[in-house]
Amino acid sequence: MSDRRIQVFHAVARLLSFTKAAEALNMTQPAVTFQIRQLEEDFNTRLFDRGHNRISLTEAGQRVFEFSARIIALYEEMEESVRELTGEITGALTVGASTTIAEYLLPSLLGSFKERYPEMNIRLTVTNTEGVVHLVEENEIDLGVVEGGVSNKQLLVETCLIDELVVIAPPAHEFAAYTSITTEQLIGQPFVFREAGSGTREVVANFFAAQGLSERDLNKSLELGSPEAIKGAVEAGMGVSIVSHAIIGKELKLGTLLARSLEPPLPRPFSFVRQRQKFRHGVMEEFLEFARHYCQAQERASASR
Repeated sequence: MSDRRIQVFHAVARLLSFTKAAEALNMTQPAVTFQIRQLEEDFNTRLFDRGHNRISLTEAGQRVFEFSARIIALYEEMEESVRELTGEITGALTVGASTTIAEYLLPSLLGSFKERYPEMNIRLTVTNTEGVVHLVEENEIDLGVVEGGVSNKQLLVETCLIDELVVIAPPAHEFAAYTSITTEQLIGQPFVFREAGSGTREVVANFFAAQGLSERDLNKSLELGSPEAIKGAVEAGMGVSIVSHAIIGKELKLGTLLARSLEPPLPRPFSFVRQRQKFRHGVMEEFLEFARHYCQAQERASASR
């Protein structure tokens, strides 16, 4: 484990907050302050300028911040290298997932993985696709699992599954008379949107743009932050929406929603996202390999239905 003072300093410098760093490290704020003071005494210089309710890095602090990230990464690489040499694959993996994936894909995947590798720990952060990509970019998580495209070409993106987005409506809706729905048929319908930053929202916007339309052409009824909220609003007759087919199995069986394919169809990938240059430790390799086989099994099961 790398020098605790370096870890504490890196957290404070990254978050620019002693309070947030203490929460992230599960430490008290006085303990964080003590570690920083010790480091400043070692360097015989201030690493932070402390103003009114805010802190910022000094020139020396910025230099230490750059080195601290490299030191922490090297320690992690060294520890993992030794574990692999001794045949021991243990440790933790921090995963970030968009809401749809976290609620409907990952529970089964993580449960199966933990059953096979009980000694490995997975820490999960749930936010929308935009938030997950940001966490990967900032090296705050090891691996992201997102829906839709990723524009940052510096990240490594690997497709796991191909999902299909479909139109959902209440069972008695006029769409029940159709086998598929066009974008023109959606114009004028009260429409329930996902929040900005959602992968589903972005894919739907791009789909409409390809048809020469935009979100402004839709009659926005609501904007909600989760798939469950979207389904509930549609069931209550507050509008129609476009969601992943993977999230509506229960509702289709119960008959509380109807689903219709879009015309043309709207597929989108579920993808793993990680940094290209990040050291890929044993836990990451094991999880990715396990997840690939899991996704292949899911696709085979879907194709056989």
